[in-house]
Amino acid sequence: MPVRGWKRIVLKVGSALIAPSTDGCSTRYLLSIARFIAECRAAGTEVVLVSSGSVAAGRNAISFKQLPLPINIKQAMAAVGQSRMMACWAQLFDFDCAQVLLTHDDLKDRRRYLNIDNTLRTLLANQVLPIVNENDTVATAELKVGDNDNLAAMVAILADADALLICSDIDGLFNANPRTTPEAKLIPLVEHITPAIYAMAGGSHHAIGTGGMATKIQAADKATKAGIDTLIINGQKATTFDELLADRHCGTLFQRQQERISAKKHWLRHNLKPQGSIVVDAGAAQALQQRGASLLPSGITATEGSFDKGDAVLLQTEAGLTLAQGISQYSALELAKIRGAKSQQIASLLGYCPSEVAVHRDDLALFETTTPA
Repeated sequence: MPVRGWKRIVLKVGSALIAPSTDGCSTRYLLSIARFIAECRAAGTEVVLVSSGSVAAGRNAISFKQLPLPINIKQAMAAVGQSRMMACWAQLFDFDCAQVLLTHDDLKDRRRYLNIDNTLRTLLANQVLPIVNENDTVATAELKVGDNDNLAAMVAILADADALLICSDIDGLFNANPRTTPEAKLIPLVEHITPAIYAMAGGSHHAIGTGGMATKIQAADKATKAGIDTLIINGQKATTFDELLADRHCGTLFQRQQERISAKKHWLRHNLKPQGSIVVDAGAAQALQQRGASLLPSGITATEGSFDKGDAVLLQTEAGLTLAQGISQYSALELAKIRGAKSQQIASLLGYCPSEVAVHRDDLALFETTTPA
């Protein structure tokens, strides 16, 4: 199979390709992308499409000229644009397409996360093309992933993809902005994403899009750490997809890391928004990092924020370094009563003991390096 032997890919297409002007959807750039998807499928490679563009597709139906767009205006545009965008894609294929709308809440809830996984696998098994988009019509700021680059990375991890292809309107990552620096050079391969790589990114110049190169690097960071090759390519050039189908290098390849972490650990690390933090003593920090232990109440010195049982929390040292993220077995109020106590004392202090640990090691994901809080 061409395309580097990948068996399953997630392809992300942005608003600038779906609706390059203010006149709604256009097939100007989508024809070559659709042909690429069809040829991948014909050769046995499964494809999940993550498509932005609902707001852009419905923009001309709602009369509003000022920028930035208020949330109610964007949601109304998205309500019109969702069906337009799906119709635009569907007309380009001779196989069935399925719309999958997600919010951050769907991805952070373990049960819904697994349901999404099962739905995608069922669609793929039945030769249906899943078209995923953030549910802009109903998502509030708290529920939004924020951009479809990072959403695509989460979907790639959820779907256990081999590769994430992110379409841009430039050829890939450059060492300077190619629009303002003519001598800027394309970086064909990134083996490790460092602060210097992030420093090369700029913001989005597209009036509708919410992503830029920075969000694409964030997405690559998530995906490569989960063992997924990530490629930023120019979706405006039909030759890009010819090169990919011929298994020739194009764009910027962010090389997957050798060690893959489990889907659950990645879900814990990247898909949850922490609602507070638990401060641990030196002994607990050592046990977490070196022995892979659970966090016991005896190792807790303080809590920060207001969180409930089942919420995601950061685990931090007394010096303010973040060690991990996990799911708390107790609320912040309960931990305030049992912090520093032995596990066998929990029942006498609270009157009940649903768990002898504050955060179980199976519900905890360590960060690779500690970072300032």
